[in-house]
Amino acid sequence: MKNDARHWSKVELLHETVTNPNIHVRGTHSYYSDAWSGSFEDSVVRYLYGDAYSLKAWQPAWPIDQLHIGDYVCIGAEAVILLGGNHTHRTDWFSLYPFPEFILDAYAGKGDTIIGDGAWIGMRAMIMPGVTVGEGAIIASGAIVTKDVAPYTIVAGNPAVPIKTRFAQAVVDRLLALKVYEWPAEKFEALKPLLCANEIDALASASEKFDAGRS
Repeated sequence: MKNDARHWSKVELLHETVTNPNIHVRGTHSYYSDAWSGSFEDSVVRYLYGDAYSLKAWQPAWPIDQLHIGDYVCIGAEAVILLGGNHTHRTDWFSLYPFPEFILDAYAGKGDTIIGDGAWIGMRAMIMPGVTVGEGAIIASGAIVTKDVAPYTIVAGNPAVPIKTRFAQAVVDRLLALKVYEWPAEKFEALKPLLCANEIDALASASEKFDAGRS
């Protein structure tokens, strides 16, 4: 029997489905490509207190690391965002074992994880706890990201390292200064043809004219 519910082309809009109070989704366009893998919260998010089971089963004994996802973020199938709640193996202790009587001292939070606007996380990539992925960055398929990723940078490998920037640094600086992902919806829609191109002078000029026409 054909199973349309598990088709590879399905996407899940995160603002419509995320229920964990420790996951914060900005905007209405970020999505998870859930082909063959189940929902975003079931498949991608790991060890983050706030799902239905953990809310009923236990009370956290330490502050919960948060996950912040920007707008227009694209997350490929079977990616993993590893989060707070399971960091009880102290590498600065002789024993890594999480003995219950020392569990409070053993816990070491990694801080919030931030996925910037317009980032693309490839299939089966893994984002380790406490990492910031910059605006417009690309995480290659299968990459293991252990350090922050600069805006508009492509990283790959295990551990992930920068491969190249998507644009010259001067262009990146201008893109960041334009604050594209903070534009009101009508401006973003009007300038979308220029966003789906790579002429920074044209984009900057159109942005200036749009703002002048609204003043």
